[in-house]
Amino acid sequence: MSPDRPEREDMAVPGSAALSRPGLRGREAELERLRALVEAVRDGEGGAIALLLGEPGIGKTVLLQETVSIARAHGFVVSHGRAEELHELAPLASLASGLLHGDPPLLSSTDFADLAGHHDQRIWLVERLAQLIEERSAGTPVLIAVDDVQWADPLSRFALSVMPARLLSSPVLWLLTGRIDPELYGQGPRTTTLPLRPLSDTALAELARDVLGGDVPTQVAELLDGAGGNPFLAAEMLTGIAASGADAPEPPERLVLGVRDRLADLRPDTLHFLRIGSVLGRAFSLADAAALCGRPASGLSAEVDEAIAAALLHDDGERLLFRHDLLRQAVYADLAPSIRRALHREAASRLVAAGRSSTDAVPHLLKSAEPGDQEAIGLLGTAATDVIAVMPDLAADLAVRALELVPPHAPMAFDVGERAIVALTRAGRYTQARDTGDTLLARQPPLDVFARLQSVLGDTLWHLDDIHELIRRSTAALAAVTDPTIRARLTARQALARSRGRDLGAARETGERALAEAERSGDREARVLALWGLGEIALNAGDCAAAAEHHTALSVFDTAFLPEEAVARIHMDDFDAARRLLRTAGDVPLRPAMLTWAQGTLNMGLGRLDDADADLVTAERLEADLHLPGNLVNIRVNRGLLAMLRGDREAAREHLDVVRATVAGRPNTGNHATHRYFEAVVADAEGDHAAAAELIRSVQRDHHFLRWRLLRPHVVQAVRIALRGGERNLAEDLAAQAAEHATRNPSVPTARGTAAHAAGLVNADRGFLERAVRILLTGPRPLPLAAASADLGRALLAAGDAAATPTLTRAHEIYAQAGADAEADRVQADLERATSRTGRRSGGRRPRLGQGWEALTASERKVARLIAAGHTNRSAAEALVVSPHTVNTHLASIFRKLSVRSRVHLARIVLAEGDAGTATGD
Repeated sequence: MSPDRPEREDMAVPGSAALSRPGLRGREAELERLRALVEAVRDGEGGAIALLLGEPGIGKTVLLQETVSIARAHGFVVSHGRAEELHELAPLASLASGLLHGDPPLLSSTDFADLAGHHDQRIWLVERLAQLIEERSAGTPVLIAVDDVQWADPLSRFALSVMPARLLSSPVLWLLTGRIDPELYGQGPRTTTLPLRPLSDTALAELARDVLGGDVPTQVAELLDGAGGNPFLAAEMLTGIAASGADAPEPPERLVLGVRDRLADLRPDTLHFLRIGSVLGRAFSLADAAALCGRPASGLSAEVDEAIAAALLHDDGERLLFRHDLLRQAVYADLAPSIRRALHREAASRLVAAGRSSTDAVPHLLKSAEPGDQEAIGLLGTAATDVIAVMPDLAADLAVRALELVPPHAPMAFDVGERAIVALTRAGRYTQARDTGDTLLARQPPLDVFARLQSVLGDTLWHLDDIHELIRRSTAALAAVTDPTIRARLTARQALARSRGRDLGAARETGERALAEAERSGDREARVLALWGLGEIALNAGDCAAAAEHHTALSVFDTAFLPEEAVARIHMDDFDAARRLLRTAGDVPLRPAMLTWAQGTLNMGLGRLDDADADLVTAERLEADLHLPGNLVNIRVNRGLLAMLRGDREAAREHLDVVRATVAGRPNTGNHATHRYFEAVVADAEGDHAAAAELIRSVQRDHHFLRWRLLRPHVVQAVRIALRGGERNLAEDLAAQAAEHATRNPSVPTARGTAAHAAGLVNADRGFLERAVRILLTGPRPLPLAAASADLGRALLAAGDAAATPTLTRAHEIYAQAGADAEADRVQADLERATSRTGRRSGGRRPRLGQGWEALTASERKVARLIAAGHTNRSAAEALVVSPHTVNTHLASIFRKLSVRSRVHLARIVLAEGDAGTATGD
């Protein structure tokens, strides 16, 4: 017996002896755990994931197939798919192989056609796919099984990473097999990982008795030890022993030689056919093999029959499959490397000639193309373009490989390299994109090519936040360019970069010139860049009306920028327009993270702190799903400020730690300014007023372009910090800034009211505070009104004015309604002084519970009631006029607070609560 394999690891759990049978020897315990998962999901315990991991031939597929049979017997709808090694370029192919071919299929062909029409919008596609599965699982549990997930295409891998969390509460069991852990992430359902270890000697002996019958001779047992506990290798050995005796080499060499022995008995045409098949992959179509053989498919029937009779192939009715991938590998390994390479190259050419897509041909090119292969370069470039929207990392790899195949001094290197820069930037690989561009520029291209490369590198440098270098390079390129389209793009890039500078007047002139050049050239990209730059310049200059105008024009031209228009409308205090835009945006499946950020911004303005926090959590999750956390600092700073309003300093410090770690690796100056402001708020709360004031000063001094944008909504808090830190000059500067902002935006009540509030604090002038309250009463934002009312109430209290009590009461009620518990407590203390009460505070905030029904926010209770009433995430979202993403965030929080795992459990709790609240009102 091998010392690496325990003698009794195959012992079945009590009561499961019946599981031990041919094909499943030694896997009784694993199968019992899988059976338990199936029954738990069936019985309403919520979703679950099972991972079967191990080397080829270890028995993953057999266990998956047995679990599929068990699930069907328990009434599950089953999707059983397989990932293929050479299909990684086909978006969603690995999942689709099962979703469309069940009995009955989990999805209809119409459903899938609708999905395919939006395959370039990953988040939307996965959300819609999850909705369809959720609807299907409403009355019937679902099993989604994917074999060989290590070869899943990137979009399927993305879906498998995101959807289990999205379907947390639905009766969906995910069963995945792979050679390595697929590393699913996110707050998904419970995961059971079953690493399949080698079979024990006892299991191998049972396997031998199944094949040979009777007792196992000592010589056979010794030979089986050479299989390393791998059941497929052991079965192949036993088949060979049954046919020809026990004298033979040991595996894995035995498998190759054994297959070679079988091949030696085949006719030459059948042998050639099998080798062609091994190049095409484990599963291949007869038509593809026939094309590569240079023969009609109808003329290969003898070869197919012989390969099936030799137990090498299986025909599933649609494709031919090697019985196991180890068999394919054995045939493939028997080919000389040069022959393999030539066959892969020929396969690519034949597939293209047969009208197949680049995604079918490119996997073969990656194994065969050599430098100078122009067909391969073109096909790789086409494939990169085809998949860039949905699989940007793969597109970048393909574009880089195409560039590697271009001879160093070939003129086409610049065109191919430009596509590589674009793909690398799209994939977030900014440093590699810049380095690729610099390598091309070092070859001293013609001037127009130089300008074109600098234009695409402008996007790269923007994401690297290297504004100085972006301006330097675009200036040099503008001096060389003759193409009016490239000139317009470069000018627009300069305008966008100069929005970060001190001279915003000059930046505006550049933006207007860029827009005029874009309109003359008719170039869409230049126009988008110019309008975007003008919008950014207006925001940074504090001109809300101009920002709204430019962003409206931009979103009309390109709906992807609709969230920016919504945020610009929020800055104008035009909350009704912002609401309409965000509702419209729900039908536009673009940039969901930014849409959710805009919704969070609106909810913060409305004083709905719990909803705003849920939106920010959702936006962060959506960015994490895409591995592009560009807005993480802003999200965490705002969540930290919300935590401070609630009085949860521990949570605020946790958010601050994330911000510190993020800005350490990201040069974005806006991020650093936002970070410093948050540091100032925390330092001030902890009593370090001097340090807090200095941080505010540094934002004013070092980040001029953010004077309007960052401090506009926080200027009153910044004034307070400056005054507490003894920095009166800084406080006066901030108040003057607020006054200038009000002058620029006379139609915005918050701008005028905040300016009056800041002036009232700096000058200790009750008249300014009264004016601030009057103005803010006409606006849509409750929290600035509460802050001004609180300060006015304190001033009235100090003067002995009886009007202090109603003024403070209004502030307290607004804060309490918003959930700003820390501020409500401060005002409560002032109210007690105003009414001459001492002792225990009757109206103080209750500590927030972490668990139980009372821990749920008002929005979470609404979601809980809707889900308990039978709504899907989508229908609940429609009822509440929010996105399904936000409903999913609420559900995850509800499940955590109530310690439940399924909709069934949630419904029981809602029923037991029996409170009078309705689904859409609390």
